[in-house]
Amino acid sequence: MQISSSSRVALAVPARRFGKSARHVSQTRTLLRSSSLVSRQLLGERRSYSSTTGEPTPQSQPKGSSSSAPLAFAVGSVLSGALGYYLATSAKDEAEEGKTGVQFNTKYGSPEDFKKAIEELRLAFPDEDAVTTDVEDLEVHGFSENDYHPSSHPSVVVFPSSTEDVVKVVKIAIKYKMPVIPYSGATSLEGHYRAPSVGGICADVSKMDKIIEIHEEDSDVVCQPGLRWMDLNDSLKKKGIPLFFPLDPAPGATIGGMLSTGCSGTNAVRYGTAKAEWFLNATVVLPSGEVIKTRRRARKSSAGFDTTKLFIGAEGTLGIVTEVTIRLAPLLPTTVAVVQFPNVRNATEAVRDVVNSGVGIQCVELCDDQFMKATNVYGMSTRKWPEKDSLFFKFQGPTPRALKETAEIVKKIAEKHGGTGFALARDDQEAHDLWTDRKNALYSSLALLPGGRGWSTDVCVPVSRLPDLVYGTKKDIEECGFLSTIVGHVGDGNFHALLLFRTEEELAAAHEVVDRMVKRAIDLDGTCTGEHGVGMGKRDYLYEELGEGTVELMKTIKKTVDPLNLFNPGKLYPEKPDSSKSNH
Repeated sequence: MQISSSSRVALAVPARRFGKSARHVSQTRTLLRSSSLVSRQLLGERRSYSSTTGEPTPQSQPKGSSSSAPLAFAVGSVLSGALGYYLATSAKDEAEEGKTGVQFNTKYGSPEDFKKAIEELRLAFPDEDAVTTDVEDLEVHGFSENDYHPSSHPSVVVFPSSTEDVVKVVKIAIKYKMPVIPYSGATSLEGHYRAPSVGGICADVSKMDKIIEIHEEDSDVVCQPGLRWMDLNDSLKKKGIPLFFPLDPAPGATIGGMLSTGCSGTNAVRYGTAKAEWFLNATVVLPSGEVIKTRRRARKSSAGFDTTKLFIGAEGTLGIVTEVTIRLAPLLPTTVAVVQFPNVRNATEAVRDVVNSGVGIQCVELCDDQFMKATNVYGMSTRKWPEKDSLFFKFQGPTPRALKETAEIVKKIAEKHGGTGFALARDDQEAHDLWTDRKNALYSSLALLPGGRGWSTDVCVPVSRLPDLVYGTKKDIEECGFLSTIVGHVGDGNFHALLLFRTEEELAAAHEVVDRMVKRAIDLDGTCTGEHGVGMGKRDYLYEELGEGTVELMKTIKKTVDPLNLFNPGKLYPEKPDSSKSNH
């Protein structure tokens, strides 16, 4: 039996003819070749190959043998039918996947498998405090007072102390198909370290907090992921090294968590975010148990694409970071100034002109009138503040003269935009006191509603759109009857709203306000999160913000790197929305 010309064409078509991958083409070829082989055998066709060309040459059928043509025809028909059915069902399966998007594995080990995994973990980590199933420990690692996402506890908590320890954890997880949830500083606000409903292994790397090497001459540090950024800077200061790590999220944040969430803080207007070049390389344990180092320690490299950034913002879903090389910046003198404005728009326009003037600005923070009122109510400030929309500046420069010149330029720009009451710190202590008022944002805001709780969230938009976002959000909050404060890293267009409430009904209403705020930001060409990350709290917004193609690419990378979906499942990657139920 000869393969028809149409079949030969089918063998040669690109993978896209049959759908998502070359696997279908390979299987099609196999079926066609099997059909041809069986038919040749039934017809008694024998082929010999030329020793010079390697081409097959047909030989005649032996005399007296009966023809197998009818049987060959029948078998060929059956195989052709099977091939047609395969292609039809494959196309149907692909069409279904096209509707639902990339799907992750959700089948994990049984409760009995998890028990065996815990027993094996205890054998692998014999130290008394290295493995725990204590109820209180599980509660701590599956619940957070910083957010209002559902708590979900792991089955066991393990405290690795090295890359090799993390590999052991991952190998056991693979063996028993048990999810692994990375954990370090526990300062995240979007449920990043919640275990899936089936449970899992919480890999708490907080004890991996060593500074491995300091290269002062290269302005970089090699450290473990559990090191807190404030401890690192304190250590550098004690050693007399005039360098610091400038990313400044929550005080308890760790280097590993900062990398994994793509964090930033008040210094972002001067130094950028975690997605800049502050993380030179990372040692990562992949879901396969393999250990990779993303690149060398050179300050820059054009050798291939930047695999370090693959893990920045991946929230522990692609690998567990066990070692990081980070860049440091020169520690320069600073001072602080505060100025009031008639409204948010004037303040924002002033910031635009200040940043474009090129003066030395390390931070510029927008604090709304309600925040300034809260600071007065809290009573910990050294002064009584005008309750107006205000900007807190932190100036940076190599000399006192440079700081003075910056302050003079900023004061003139502020006054041009209606700024009043410009107050410049007279010394380092006063600068510290002024900046403390800004850093006390959470506690002072809670003072507005004694006995209340607060929902903190962040969004980010182009700087020019920030007034529209702030006004729209404040109006929505007021109409819903909430007390709230707004603090913004105005130089980046990033702001945080803290909604205050007491009851569960108010919590549900706050959730709706946050939802509208996020959608308002996306409509203004912004993002659902400027620095808190996605976690489980904001993943449903990604299709709208990033687009289907980008999200599906992210999910394809995840499924390729972690086919069992063991690493931090349920975070970052959203389910594809059902277009038939869309409200748009």
